[in-house]
Amino acid sequence: MVRCDRRASARLDDVRSIIWDMGGTLVDTYPEVDQTLAEAVWPEPTEQQLYEVAHLRSESIAHAIEVLAKQYDVSSGLLDDAYTLLKKKWAHDPAPLMAGAAEVMAAVRRGGGLNLVATHRDRASAENLFHALGVQVDDLVCAPDGFARKPDPQMNLVLMERHGLDPSEVIAVGDRPIDIDAARAAGIEGLLLSSEPYPNTTTISSLTELLDRL
Repeated sequence: MVRCDRRASARLDDVRSIIWDMGGTLVDTYPEVDQTLAEAVWPEPTEQQLYEVAHLRSESIAHAIEVLAKQYDVSSGLLDDAYTLLKKKWAHDPAPLMAGAAEVMAAVRRGGGLNLVATHRDRASAENLFHALGVQVDDLVCAPDGFARKPDPQMNLVLMERHGLDPSEVIAVGDRPIDIDAARAAGIEGLLLSSEPYPNTTTISSLTELLDRL
């Protein structure tokens, strides 16, 4: 296992490889997830109800399902089934890539780096989604395969070990603070994709902001 390097993290203009989070960072899955879960609770969800689901989902999809089931007396199985059907749909009708993702991934390749993914998503769902999108990544680590979930750094460390990566040439990009915590614990720079600032964290509002830094 790669040891956590506590030296100064990468300058963005030194970066060659990116460890990507998947949903909400590399692939724009959240709008359909929120709509699907909301419709499992309300036949015609309002904007306020969609916002409520999005707020719960921002912690995790499992958390949203758990809270919605308890708060609105809806079977968690019904919510799980709705989400499972959505993932099956994505195998032939995928959620889109996030704006700028294709350009940044291409820039990483041109620079001789790797596009790596560390996700909480199950492997079949992740691979099906990438296949439907026609996206190739250099490696994929999925928590359900037996790795600790973020903010634990294990998935990041495994990817760096597999590919012999210097932490000074790697960044992680994610849309939740746990992505940044996992990056820092692995000794690499973490960038938060967010329209809002977050304390003591480098944020980007668009993936295209990375293009001038690779």
